[in-house]
Amino acid sequence: MNAKSSIQNIYQLDGKVPIGKAIPFGLQHILAMFVANIAPIFIVSGAAGLSTAQTTNLVQCAMLIAGIGTLIQLFPLWRVGSGLPIVMGISFTFVTILCTVASTYGYGTAVGAILVGGCVEGLLGLFAKYWRKIVSPIVAASVVTAIGFSLLSVGANSFGGGQGAEDFGSWQNLTLGSITLVSCIVFNIFAKSYFKQLSVLFGLIVGYIAACCMGQVDFSALAGNSIVSLPHILPFTPEFQIGPIITVTLIFLVSATETIGDTSALAMSGLGRDVSDKEISGSLACDGFISVISGLFGCLPITSFSQNVGLVAMTKVVNRFAIATGACIMILAGFFPYVGAVLNTLPDAVLGGCTIMMFGNIILSGLEMISRCGFTQRNITIAALSLSIGLGFTQVPEIFHIFPAIIQDIFAANCVATVFLVAIIMNLVMPKEVSGKEDKTGL
Repeated sequence: MNAKSSIQNIYQLDGKVPIGKAIPFGLQHILAMFVANIAPIFIVSGAAGLSTAQTTNLVQCAMLIAGIGTLIQLFPLWRVGSGLPIVMGISFTFVTILCTVASTYGYGTAVGAILVGGCVEGLLGLFAKYWRKIVSPIVAASVVTAIGFSLLSVGANSFGGGQGAEDFGSWQNLTLGSITLVSCIVFNIFAKSYFKQLSVLFGLIVGYIAACCMGQVDFSALAGNSIVSLPHILPFTPEFQIGPIITVTLIFLVSATETIGDTSALAMSGLGRDVSDKEISGSLACDGFISVISGLFGCLPITSFSQNVGLVAMTKVVNRFAIATGACIMILAGFFPYVGAVLNTLPDAVLGGCTIMMFGNIILSGLEMISRCGFTQRNITIAALSLSIGLGFTQVPEIFHIFPAIIQDIFAANCVATVFLVAIIMNLVMPKEVSGKEDKTGL
């Protein structure tokens, strides 16, 4: 294989790429999602009052399950998996509700609810062809756009040093974020050939070196780690209570809408085409059933990572083998705690310098999808109203105060769920023709 063909193959799903060229792209994906993958665990375990040892084991399991889930998305088993370059990780969507469940009923109850909710989403995925049509292209496009907007605050928080950090917004954090961002941009401008698509990895390396020089890297997490450690199945005894199960299952449905949006955005931005029903079905099934496996290890639900969808949108690298190398790195991190500990020293500000651009690419992917749907009066109304209510109302969560707590938990701080609900309702109730003009999407 000549160098030119191997370079072109990184832009193809199944092109042959030498391992030496594949690993940097896989590593880039892991570095882009690593902190976000383990952050929900620290938040929920803190609310549940878990010990340091228990939390460490959950972090280890998170890397292992995320790697396995990514491989199944890349190379489906039966009807589970999309066959698309989707990277899986611990979902932030469940953090609020699982903190409440774990602190009120115990962590075992949270695990039980995850097991049931994951089965429900997995089964819905397998039978997606029977309900998929209600999630029309304009609904999916609105959800993708909402995902991009919802992640901007995540990128900004990371840029400032991480939400809740004592030195949030300090000159050190802003400097690190700026160095990383500028490095990404400069590398993307001046790099040649396929190296141009490694701008995020370059920015992370430069930002990490700068952080070390500034004394902003905490190496204390490296102490006390064993060389090899095996994850434990059922470290917590599952408990099943109907209230938490219903609540968590509803959040699984919200997570499913995000997965539909992520999968649609990836197909559009990475492959230049609409997503197929089979890909949507496999992606949702993988989300649900891998979350069940995650629950068996005591870990939180797994879902597609929007950060990595943004990375694909930015680099256009969709090669499954290249991204699979990253999945293998995650699996190794699950068996070798030192790997995860070293990656965990990456400062939030450095990560924020990279992700702020990636999240912007998701917004543009959503807008491009809206454009492809056509600017009929019907589509304009659905997109405009769902985004206005979803993004507007969740910025003023007090507007939901008259509703039951379960409704507030789902919608008050989750613009994606609100956008999805409004878009679905509008898509079902609006006539197929508006002002005598036929809707070209055929909805």
